[in-house]
Amino acid sequence: MKKVFIVDDHPMVRERLAELVNRENDLTVCGEAEDRAQALSLILETMPDLALLDFTLKSSQGIDLVKDLRAAMPELRILVVSMHDEMIYAERCLRAGAHGYITKQEASRHVMRAIRQVLAGELYMSGKVSKRMLERSLGVSRERTADSAVSHLADRELQVFELIGQGWSTRQIAESLSIDPKTIDTYRARIKEKLGLKSSAELLQHAIAWMHEAD
Repeated sequence: MKKVFIVDDHPMVRERLAELVNRENDLTVCGEAEDRAQALSLILETMPDLALLDFTLKSSQGIDLVKDLRAAMPELRILVVSMHDEMIYAERCLRAGAHGYITKQEASRHVMRAIRQVLAGELYMSGKVSKRMLERSLGVSRERTADSAVSHLADRELQVFELIGQGWSTRQIAESLSIDPKTIDTYRARIKEKLGLKSSAELLQHAIAWMHEAD
């Protein structure tokens, strides 16, 4: 019996994933968590074979948890199940140490296929992501300009960018990420430079539009 741990800040999503996993005769959900700290503690306690986790958690990103888990439990298999655009986030999660990425919009049978594939020791990604990674390696990527620019943001820069798009102030972002407000200002400057934006107003407008498209 393989043990699966679910990390998501939405109870209904956790319930849906738990039902999906527990229908399988050889799989069982051994625990659930809604944030990074709780997840890390309970996963180290329950020692699952696979962690299913969302990219966006309360007060943090799932990518930070991926890095924590890879350092603490190198043998743990990790599958990110997220609402976010895989063309921006999948490679980022794989680089952080996840073994697969699938969107919540996918049918249940595809989610189970991803779970099985990751548990079998393989990587899971959609055909679109595989194709783009191949195109990049060959130097023939055909990304949209906006996607390409955002994809070049560092992990923390992307996190700050998203929080700006949610209407958070510099102080709110700093408190949430436990970072000095001056550091957030530095991130904002880097984001504007990478996205070719001239002012804070343009940054806010661009970030809001980006988050709206993600929804």
